[in-house]
Amino acid sequence: MNDKILLVEDELQIASFVSRGLQHEGYHVLTAPDGETGLELAFSELPDLIVLDVMLPGIDGLAVCRQIREAQLQTPILMLTAKDAVPDRVAGLEAGADDYLVKPFAFEELLARVRALGRRRAPIESDAPLEFADLTLNPTTRMAQRSGRTIELTAKEYDLLELFMRHPNQVLTRDQIYDRIWGYDFGGESNIIEVYIRYLRSKLEANDEPRLLHTVRGVGYALREA
Repeated sequence: MNDKILLVEDELQIASFVSRGLQHEGYHVLTAPDGETGLELAFSELPDLIVLDVMLPGIDGLAVCRQIREAQLQTPILMLTAKDAVPDRVAGLEAGADDYLVKPFAFEELLARVRALGRRRAPIESDAPLEFADLTLNPTTRMAQRSGRTIELTAKEYDLLELFMRHPNQVLTRDQIYDRIWGYDFGGESNIIEVYIRYLRSKLEANDEPRLLHTVRGVGYALREA
């Protein structure tokens, strides 16, 4: 965000608390109880963000972080630790972490850091063409095509469609969409999302093509085939 989050935490109570909170905020959360499992999921699932505890059984969090960076994976990493000494914070950052949060922490602070890292990640997303079903989006030219038909989009229509194209088959909540497209402090009672979804549907379905942007009642929207 981003979004799929990998949580690598061996303390079950903390893992459950953080996982439930992030899921409530609309994130898809994968969990790993140790460093080895965390590494496997980091490379196989390619999460949008990793929340990584330093003290783990087997491979510790610092080693996990270093291996992820040595593999040239640029996924944002938020490290969690019970240690508050400056050398420990420095060690985490030098291992390649993007941010550092000391236990115990308030969930609201973790959420704020997750959102900040998600926004920081956005500018380095790939410019390779995005494809889903018969729909293609080119981030370089900001042009869309469906079955070879060119679709002209306004700037906000493009931004919204790109968000869905980068997260296919995932339900995006209204808050996530506000956060990524209009900024989190945008008026939450506005119907601006519904308006732009209608705009996009009218353009994507102009030739009676099957619907790709679906409403998930009470939750948000998803780009998926029927």
